Amino acid sequence: MVNGKWLMARALRLAIYHLTFAIYHGPFFVALLIAGADDVLEAPMATTPMEEFLARLRGTRVWKSVFRRGPARSNRTRSLAVFGNIFLHAVPAKVREKSLRVRATYYLGSITFFLFVVLLITGIMLMFYYHPAIPQAYRDMKDLRFAVANGVFLRNLHRLGAQAMVAAVFAHMFHVFYRGGYRPPREFNWVVGVVLLLVTLFLSYTGYLLPWDQLAFWAITVGTNIISAMPVLGPKIRFLALGGNLVGENALLRFYVLHCVVLPLAAVVLIAVHFWRVQKDGGLTVGEDDVIPAKAGNQPPLDSRLRGNDKGEHGRKEI
Repeated sequence: MVNGKWLMARALRLAIYHLTFAIYHGPFFVALLIAGADDVLEAPMATTPMEEFLARLRGTRVWKSVFRRGPARSNRTRSLAVFGNIFLHAVPAKVREKSLRVRATYYLGSITFFLFVVLLITGIMLMFYYHPAIPQAYRDMKDLRFAVANGVFLRNLHRLGAQAMVAAVFAHMFHVFYRGGYRPPREFNWVVGVVLLLVTLFLSYTGYLLPWDQLAFWAITVGTNIISAMPVLGPKIRFLALGGNLVGENALLRFYVLHCVVLPLAAVVLIAVHFWRVQKDGGLTVGEDDVIPAKAGNQPPLDSRLRGNDKGEHGRKEI
């Protein structure tokens, strides 16, 4: 038998719960019916100082160059957030048709990426024959030259590929700068490209010490001494990079970890973001219609021209 008092108490608790829910959330649902779900959900629920600061931050040019969409408060804005996230929607739904045309300068970025893949493969193969320790590192270089089959070819392919990649990155950056690829709305991708250039230079520099010969030792010594000449932070950065005050085994191990793990992972992530933003920003080409601000009443806004509309206009092609 069910106790009647227990049923009455449970019913009373449920009534109080629903009444409290209606008091707190009733005006919100009424507003949904009057104004529409998207308008209410996209509107801020409160005006705290933090929300006002975030609203001002979202209105800055730097924020808009990185994040194309507003806060994901409705189903529509959540869908746009998914489409604008590389990890959730890697392939864009639309691209410019002219960006798919093959040109001579189109290969600069592709050659750089191909060289990066070659360096990854040859670097992994070299790791099978290398020990980041003194004096074993130099002995491993001798073994690659005299004992390992095709060791000279493997090491030279890695070394020459690294030099060619640095040259290709500089050529690619010069071409993008010449074509105006640093202007809106491509500022963020230009910054990503500059960071990739620095990562490429750091990869080349950290790999310089790994053979542990006279050339590598004195090159790192001179380079770190130049870093120590910087005011305030110079000596600390040098000590952090070398793991001490001299170029020794600690420096060799740190440069090995940076060269084989940290910098390659950073490069992979940045390359993925870079390729993704190329298509999101309207393709590889930069034309005058992309960088000249639209006049009122004559052309659609710049952002809408680059993204296209729902009908697939403005030179976009479904893929």
